[in-house]
This record gives sequence, structure tokens and C-alpha cells, in this order.
Amino acid sequence: MKALILNSGLGHRMGVLTSEHPKCMTEISNKDTILSRQLRLIASAGITEVVMTTGYFDEILVNYCNSLNLPLHYTFVKNPIYDKTNYIYSIYCAREFLQDDDIIMMHGDLVFEESVFDDVVASQYSCMTVSSTLPLPEKDFKAVVHNGMIEKVGIEFFTDAMAAQPLYKLCREDWAVWLGEICSFCESDNRKCYAENAFNQVSDRCRIHTLDVKNALCNEIDTPEDLAVVASRVAELENRTVYMCFSTDVIHSGHIAIIRKAARLGKLIIGVLSDEAVASYKRFPLVPFEERVSLMENINGVSLVVEQKHLSYAENLRSIKPDYVVHGDDWKVGFQKPVRDEVVSVLAEYGGKLVEFPYSKDEKYDELEQRSRARLAMPDARRGRLKKLIAMKGTVNAIEAHSGLTGLIAEKTTVLQDGKTYQFDAMWVSSLCDSTAKGKPDIELVDMTSRFRTIDDIMEVTTKPIIFDGDTGGLTEHFVYTVKSLERMGVSMVIIEDKTGLKKNSLFGTEVQQTQDSIENFCAKIRAGKNAQKTKEFMICARIESLILERGMEDALERAFAFAGAGADAIMIHSRKKDPAEIFEFVEKFRSRDKQTPIVVVPTSFNTVTEEEFKARGVNVVIYANQLTRSAFPAMQNVAQTILTNHRAKEADDLCMPISKIITLIPEEM
Repeated sequence: MKALILNSGLGHRMGVLTSEHPKCMTEISNKDTILSRQLRLIASAGITEVVMTTGYFDEILVNYCNSLNLPLHYTFVKNPIYDKTNYIYSIYCAREFLQDDDIIMMHGDLVFEESVFDDVVASQYSCMTVSSTLPLPEKDFKAVVHNGMIEKVGIEFFTDAMAAQPLYKLCREDWAVWLGEICSFCESDNRKCYAENAFNQVSDRCRIHTLDVKNALCNEIDTPEDLAVVASRVAELENRTVYMCFSTDVIHSGHIAIIRKAARLGKLIIGVLSDEAVASYKRFPLVPFEERVSLMENINGVSLVVEQKHLSYAENLRSIKPDYVVHGDDWKVGFQKPVRDEVVSVLAEYGGKLVEFPYSKDEKYDELEQRSRARLAMPDARRGRLKKLIAMKGTVNAIEAHSGLTGLIAEKTTVLQDGKTYQFDAMWVSSLCDSTAKGKPDIELVDMTSRFRTIDDIMEVTTKPIIFDGDTGGLTEHFVYTVKSLERMGVSMVIIEDKTGLKKNSLFGTEVQQTQDSIENFCAKIRAGKNAQKTKEFMICARIESLILERGMEDALERAFAFAGAGADAIMIHSRKKDPAEIFEFVEKFRSRDKQTPIVVVPTSFNTVTEEEFKARGVNVVIYANQLTRSAFPAMQNVAQTILTNHRAKEADDLCMPISKIITLIPEEM
């Protein structure tokens, strides 16, 4: 593709403004002339060949073009009788350089928006810019249009006509027809008319479509008055703001392409999603927020980078009030559709516009995303993520997983609500649920080798941190090896309870005989575990059973402070009461002396308390310890009974998830 710029006119109507240089060198802003803007847009579109016709001040024009240092190769063709002919003859003079190629043709006094030029270049067909919203001009070009095709172009047409500007894309087949007629005109000494007069003779064979730019800037400058109007429009364009949001920590060619398109619309502001927002809707970011900001700041065309705290754009849009928001069109359906709907609503509040470009799926990006997830699944990357999430979010949540499939549910379940996304931060591998899934009692009957196999099953298909239910931890000598094994596997935290003897579930409370370990012995176990670990990321959490065993608040607090002093990375306080009052009291009193040590709760009984309430009181980890197991068994039992009742499976189908949907949960690779 080549660009043809017609610059052989005299420009007398511009007066003194063209007394020392051709009209195309007239300044339209503090950084651009008409021509420099045209050439810059041509270069940014990837066009490298420019054929330019010249007339008066041709040497000045040639030197000026070369001084711009743009990645363009120029072919200058002077019309030797520019003052006696029209530009049809200039095209004729350049004919040998304009054959067998697609052509972008424009007059040298034409100023247009970048988006207009992009649309012209991207057109699949030959096209000319027209406007369906502007009034018909008296003296300038108008196009006679039928069924979206241009039949005639000239200043004399007013019936079935639209305002038109001489900015064309001409596919080689159509251009060959038009150029052939231009040559016939000139060789018949018909050299003072418009080139469009030749087109009008062959429009049935040179098929040019309309490209409706409506109110977008696309104007010729013939007079100082035109210059004033266009300069004002250019200033307005340069002051437009454009907003985009990115969560990615991997920049690929698709991102760069859409950033370039967005930057052509105005000053580009990039919103970078906070680490917390990314972690809540996508995956834990491999590159932290500060580095992702720096990455965006160093991309050409980006004017400003700001933080976007939530997946919702609303806060930033109401603050910045950008003229445009740019996004790929992939969010018209699926999970992000409510976010898009909110963007459209907020833009309508002040007259902003959403611009969506076709989303192009990049297989290389999919491969990079696969690699990123594989890296997040590796033990060294996974192990420290729980600590980072607590520091980042203040309060994290975890749901039990007892198999690869329940791990995938914990990994992939996401909810969009109030402009924010919610998903589980971590997984809880519970001895109760692990034992129950194997049909065995929760008395530490399932040995560690079997429980580690469950962790392996979950880790093979997920990336999120794992919190392991270590029961009592067993003998101190055994607990040391458990810590080493869990840390090596990539588990983030082990929780051990301060009881001894045969384990009985805490929810039985005092209904069964349970023995609480001494503070001294349990502190020694904690210290032994901390001394055994090799990394700083692995966490040992001490679970206090004092409230379960009804030994009072003072005993619970005494143990909590002692265990924290022995090196416990977190404290879990448990209760079987539905009223959360004693949990709240413990948290308040513990926080009055210890502001730092994370507090863990398992609200199985006191299940009316929200995560927001826990966070406000100083709780850092909320574990939903057995809900998936408890929900699965009634559902499976119901299906089994339905089949037995009806002696067939048809009635049970409505109770079952289609196997095709289950398969989509399961990744082919990790």
C-alpha cells in the first residue's frame, strides 16, 4: 500500500500564510503542520511508501519532509505546469509510481482525525469519506450515493448527495480503472478538471464505497477561516482523554496494538488494577502492582498511569471523566458483561463514549497464561502467597477441598457483585472432610501419607494457597517431619490444635472426653516446628480449644499470647456457639495487646457473621471448613433415591450438572 498526497496546488486563498511555503506546511497546532500530521499518521499506520506531487516551493517542501525524520520513503513528482493544470495532471505525472498497488489518496490540505484515517486504511473495499450529518457545502465536494456506493463526485451535485472529502482508499483493481481514465483525460488535453471528473465516467467499474465519518474531523483548509475552525478542532482532539484498564502482567502484541489505537483518540490514561483486584478476579499477579505501573508508564503513547482499585471502573471514570473508554469487544458477553454495562451507564452520566475494538485471541498469550498458572502452582511460588494475600487484603477466605474436583471448584468459582469480584483466596484441607470422603471417622485414622496424597491431587490442578488441618500435630518428633513435608510440598499454613490423645471433633465440645495440652508442651511443639522449617513463608497456626472446652476467656487469651510468643505465625480461636459474642470478645482483647499476629476463625456455628464484620474486628483468615462436603452428600443421596424410586435415570437428570460442564472445569494442562 502506498500513500498519494497531492501538493501541487497554489493555495492563493490562504493569503500571506502561503507566501513563503506551500499550503500543506501551514501550522495547525503547536506541534504539527497539515503535512506533518498527515505523514505522522501514515507512518503510524505502517505505510512506508509516500508519493507526493509538488508544484510551487517544491524544494522547500522536499527539504521539510526529509527534516521530519519519519520512517517513510518519499517519491516526489513535480507537476511542471502546476499553475496551468489541476491535480488530475499531477496524478498523471506520477502514474508510473502508482501502478499495481493499493493507494491511500488525499489532498495535501486535508486534516482528519486519527480514527478516521484508521478506518480508511482498515477498509476492505475502496472507499471515500463522506458525512451523513453535515450539511451539503455550496462549493466543496459532494458525492452522489446509491446503496452505499458512490456514483459521482463533484461540487455541482445536490440531489441524493452527501458532503464528501477527498480522502480515499483505492484497492488496486478499482484504482487501475480510475487511473486509466485519468490518463485518457490528460492525453486528450483535458487537464484542468478534477480527477473526480474522470472517476464519474467509470464509476460503474471503479466501485467506491462510502465511509461515513459523521461529525468526526475531516476537513480541507482553503481559507484562513477554515484554518481557524480546523485548528480549534485539532486542539479539542489533543485535549481529549482516553481511559483503558489493564490487569495483565504479561504484555503481548495484542495489548500494544490496542494501546496504539487508543492513543490515537487522545491522551491515554491507563488504569492498572491493584494486586487485590487482580487476585480477586483472575489469578494472583506474578508481577506486583508497582512493577506493572512502571511497565505501562514506559509504553509509547501512554500519558498517565493511575491505580484502579476494583474491577468496577465507576470510581475512576467519575473522577477522570474521560471522553473515551477503550476495551476489546470480548466483554460484551460472559463474566465481564455487568462491568461493561456499568461503564456504559457511567459514561452516559456525562456524555462519554465507549469504543470497542475487535478482540483477537492470541495463542501466544494463552501459552504465556498457561505458563503463568503453572508457575503459580509450583511449591515455591504457592507457599508464600497466603502471607502476601493477608498483607495485601487484610482478611482472606478459604473453603474446604478434599479432592481435585473440589479444588477446582474452590479455584474457579467467581462472583461479580457491586462492581467487585469475589472468589476464594485459599483452600482448606480438612481432616474431617478428607476422612469423610474416604468413609472413615475423624479420629486421625487416615494417616499422613494418605492425606498428603489428597494435597497432591489438589495441587496438580490448582494454583491457590493451601491451609492444612494438622489436627493435634501428633508427637512433637512427628510434627517436625510433617512441617518439613508440608513446606516442601508448597503448603502455606498448617493449623494444629492444643489437644492431646485420640482426636474427637471440636464441635462435640464437652460431650465427649477431650484433653487439652499444657501451654508448656504445646509451645515446645510450636518451637520445634518453627525450627524445622527452611523458609520464612511457611506458617504454623496454633488453634486454641479453650472456648470449645468451656475453660473460659482468660485461659484462651493466656494460651494465645504464649503460643504467639513461642513463634506461632497465627492464632485460631474456635467456638461451637451460634452467638459470636465470645469470638468477638477474644479478638478484641487479643488485639488490644497484639496488633500483628493474624487471627483465624472457622464460622461453622456462628455463620451469620460476614467477612466484612470479621475484617472490621481484626480477623485475618475466615475458613469455610466443611460446606462443600456437607452440600455434596445430600445432593448425591437425593439423586440415588430418585433413581431407585423411578427405576431409571431420567428424573435424576434435572438434579445433575451436564457432564460437558464438568469437563470444562477440568484443565487439559496445568
